[in-house]
Amino acid sequence: MKNLRKLLPLLLTSLFLTAQVPDPRPSHEPAEVKLPNGKSQKDEIPKADFEKNVADAQKLVELSKELEKTLEANTRFVLSIEDLKRLDEIEKTAKRIRSRLKRY
Repeated sequence: MKNLRKLLPLLLTSLFLTAQVPDPRPSHEPAEVKLPNGKSQKDEIPKADFEKNVADAQKLVELSKELEKTLEANTRFVLSIEDLKRLDEIEKTAKRIRSRLKRY
């Protein structure tokens, strides 16, 4: 009984210390994904997004120029349905560009 009382604190201490030892297994960090052409997916996604942003920006310029021409041609203070659709398309395109840019 006396031996057990002497060993009990030692056993409890060893249990607590082993519970705090970090896991010796290697961390499971995702490996770099390669595309079939051998390029890194991590590098190719931003490049593709950049190209889409440039194309959408050109589309924004075209839509805004078309809208400007129709607004200057109209002497009335009313927008046509086509102009409203252009405005909606401008807004959607700008939101797409903004959402792509927020990823990075």
